[in-house]
Amino acid sequence: DISDAEWEDMLEGFDERSYLSARRWKPGDDPYTLYAFNQRESERIPSNRALRDTRHYRCTTLRYDSDLPPTSIIVTFHNEARSTLLRTIRSVLNRTPVHLIHEIILVDDFSEDGLIRSRVRGADAARAGVLTFLDSHCEVNKDWLPPLLQRIKQDPTRVVSPVIDIINMDTFAYVAASADLRGGFDWSLHFKWEQLSPEQRARRTDPTQPIKTPIIAGGLFVIDRSWFNHLGKYDTAMDIWGGENFEISFRVWQCGGSLEILPCSRVGHVFRKKHPYIFPEGNANTYIKNTRRTAEVWMDDFRLFYYSARPAARGKSYGDIQGRVDLRKKLKCKSFKWYLDNVYPELK
Repeated sequence: DISDAEWEDMLEGFDERSYLSARRWKPGDDPYTLYAFNQRESERIPSNRALRDTRHYRCTTLRYDSDLPPTSIIVTFHNEARSTLLRTIRSVLNRTPVHLIHEIILVDDFSEDGLIRSRVRGADAARAGVLTFLDSHCEVNKDWLPPLLQRIKQDPTRVVSPVIDIINMDTFAYVAASADLRGGFDWSLHFKWEQLSPEQRARRTDPTQPIKTPIIAGGLFVIDRSWFNHLGKYDTAMDIWGGENFEISFRVWQCGGSLEILPCSRVGHVFRKKHPYIFPEGNANTYIKNTRRTAEVWMDDFRLFYYSARPAARGKSYGDIQGRVDLRKKLKCKSFKWYLDNVYPELK
């Protein structure tokens, strides 16, 4: 185990300037070309900048167990700006009790392997009992990790996410997101943030309470490692990026787990307009292939609503799903009707 002082020494010995000098923005170049966000601004901001604590003030009064399980933090990246990646890592080291970090695993997806398979490679290498997945353009905020680990310690079938604050892709300003949101979607399997209904808000007597969510946004969550493995990790026949959050969300709920957003955990994320991946099949076709696999394995006859909302998906190939169908049987997972009745009755 590494002490705080030893971390400090290691970071002191790290030559940040030479690390950041590679592929720097050059005056005259478009600062958006390489990474789809303002690279010039990212490089102007220090790697250890201070952030405003965006939590509800009542979060600061909560107490967590002293023996929380340490976690392996897995950061997958593909063609990422060094300034952004470094700020992600530094924010973790600066704002996380060091005894809760078993290791930080960086998976450089220099191939076109894609986010999904890279995450599984990271998870397979991890040694802690709990996995934390982060994107490579994040900044974690104050006390972000203990609330997440506490929920998993109490019930390892929970899969928990922070509230995702917004890091502006142009100015890199850190902006608080609403804590009254949860993940939702329409029949075309298009993700959207949804306001909690007035009834749901009325039931929330305490603003620090977890929010049950039908679906997670995808990139940032914490899961017990043996539960992740037991549930079948990810569908690694999905390509690159996109739609994998539907598959893992349906699978968690239908196979005996639950999904939560924790208002007292805040992580900022750079939301971009496009992705730096090259999609061999084109972005839309990759998304259709991945969501078709999800619909065919998990949605039963309700997949017909998906096809009528996304007619372009009909007739597109989606590969062999037998392994995932068998997994669903083996885990004795519930029907999609159960999911609609119990988890997402708002989807009419």
